[in-house]
Amino acid sequence: MELSLEHRGAAHCENGTISALMRFHGIDLSEPMIFGLSRGLYFTHLPFVKLGGLPVTSFRYLPGVFFTRITKTLGIEAKMRRFLSRRRAMEKLDSILEEGKPVGCVVGMYYLPYLPKEYRFHFNGHNICVIGKDETLRQYAVLDSNTTQKVYLGARDMERVRFAKGGAYPLFGQMYWIEKVPGKMPDFKPLILRAIRKTCRAMLCPPPLVHNLGIKGMYFLSRRIRLWEKKMGTHKALMNLAQLVRMLEEIGTGGAGFRFLYGAFLQEASIVTGISELQDFSVRITGIGDMWRNFSLQSSRKFKKRASSDITFERLGDMVKDIADAEKMFFTDLYKVVERYL
Repeated sequence: MELSLEHRGAAHCENGTISALMRFHGIDLSEPMIFGLSRGLYFTHLPFVKLGGLPVTSFRYLPGVFFTRITKTLGIEAKMRRFLSRRRAMEKLDSILEEGKPVGCVVGMYYLPYLPKEYRFHFNGHNICVIGKDETLRQYAVLDSNTTQKVYLGARDMERVRFAKGGAYPLFGQMYWIEKVPGKMPDFKPLILRAIRKTCRAMLCPPPLVHNLGIKGMYFLSRRIRLWEKKMGTHKALMNLAQLVRMLEEIGTGGAGFRFLYGAFLQEASIVTGISELQDFSVRITGIGDMWRNFSLQSSRKFKKRASSDITFERLGDMVKDIADAEKMFFTDLYKVVERYL
C-alpha cells in the first residue's frame, strides 16, 4: 500500500519530512514557519566530537528536536521510537504504514542507493518520509528532499540506512510519526513570539561555564581558528578548515542557509503577527547569512590554495568574530522587540 502524498522539495531534510507528515494530516505550514516554530536556529562547536576524524560544528539542534518541538507547540499527538533490534525496528515501521500513516526516519546518507555517489558521505542525520511498502517487490516508497521526485528503497537497504555506522552519531532505527492532530489550530501570534524569544535566549545565554554553544561558541571557534596552524601544522589546519566549510555548505542547510531560512520565517512572521519590525530583522539576518557565505568562500580559497588568495587563519578568525558580533547585536535587538509584544 502506498499513501497519496505529493513530493515537495525542501531546503532542509528534517523540515521537509515534518512538512510531509503534517500535510498528510491536513496541516500545511511553510518550511520557514516549521523551522522558526521549532526553534531550529543554533550554533555549536564541538572539538571533542568527530565526524570523519575532524571536529563537528553545527548550526542547528540535534536530529529529532525539530519534530518534538513543533508537535508539542501545535498540540499534535506524536510518537518517536528508537530500537536496539533491527527486526523490531522494521516490524514497527511496517505496522505504522499498515495503519495508513506516513513515517519519518532518520538515516545514514552514505548507503542511500538513489543518491549520486558524490553526494554520499557518513552523515547519520538525514531525514526521509516513508509513505508505503510494496510487499511483492519488498521495497518502500520514499519522499526525500534531496530528490526531485518520489523514490524507492529496498527492504534490505532501508534496514541498512536506519542502522548505518560510520557517522558521528549512532543510529538506532529512529522513526517518528503523527498519531492525532487537534481539531483546531492554536493562535499563531503568541506561538511565534515565544519561539523567537526562546531562540534569542538560546543564542545569547548558554548554560554557565559552557563556552562552545550559541554566540559564545562562535567566539570560541574564532579563537581556535587563529591557533589551528600554530598548534597542529598547516595540513591539519587546512583539513579542519575544509571540515568547517563542509558543515557550513554541505551538511544539513549549514550556517548561511539556516540564516536565510530564519529570515524567511521572520518575513512570514511579520505578516502573521502584524509586527512590521520583524521584516527589518528578516533583512538583517539575511545579511548575516551573506557574511557566513563569504566566510565559506574565503575559507575555500585558502584550502584550495588559490593564487589570488592571501587570506590568513588570523583573518578567518576575525571574520568569525565579526559574524559573532553581528549575531549578538541581532538577537539582542530582536529579543527587546519581541518582549514588547508578549
